[in-house]
Amino acid sequence: MPLTVLLVDDEPLVRAGLRAVLSAQPDIEVVGEAADGAAVIPLVRQLRPDVVAMDVRMPLLDGIEATRAVLRSVSEPPKILVITTFENDEYVYGALRAGADGFLLKRSRPAEIVNAVRLVAEGDSLLFPAAVRRLAAEYGNTSAREAMDRAALTEREADVLRLMTRGLSNAEIADRLVVGTETVKSHVSAVLAKLGARDRTQAVIAAYESGFVSPG
Repeated sequence: MPLTVLLVDDEPLVRAGLRAVLSAQPDIEVVGEAADGAAVIPLVRQLRPDVVAMDVRMPLLDGIEATRAVLRSVSEPPKILVITTFENDEYVYGALRAGADGFLLKRSRPAEIVNAVRLVAEGDSLLFPAAVRRLAAEYGNTSAREAMDRAALTEREADVLRLMTRGLSNAEIADRLVVGTETVKSHVSAVLAKLGARDRTQAVIAAYESGFVSPG
């Protein structure tokens, strides 16, 4: 079965470009388009895409609120890849905090676009560049640090979280720690549960906001 994608952007040329790039891949199918976040929920329910590639800034409902709405209203939500012009856009960070799974720059090369969609769909590695790490660190607060302390991660779980913040996949973490992939999956699940994180992205945000890791 192909990986299905819904495109959401208020610029027709951006949607056309993304469609051309993604549709050229034999394992990816663009199943629909929308010009605003307000149309996302009905289309997600109708089309059941694996990934929503969504502009973060739109006139009626932006990518942050659309992300929240999808995660709140859809029982088995798709992965959400937010798209932006500027990598230091605070809207992007807001969308990631709201539950988006990664982000993509509009100026990305075709191969990078395809890779981003596949990475987000797989869900075991992250698109979390340096600019977003710095934003996360700037949003650090006492409650985030206290939550990290309460999580009481084991030494190995802490090692796994540090490698997660660097965007490594489960297989790459397993290679670094010289353990099996299933062992890493168990540690990742434990980290998410202890942090109360929906997914890897939320766990990594918690790591930066709490000061567990630094953006350097």
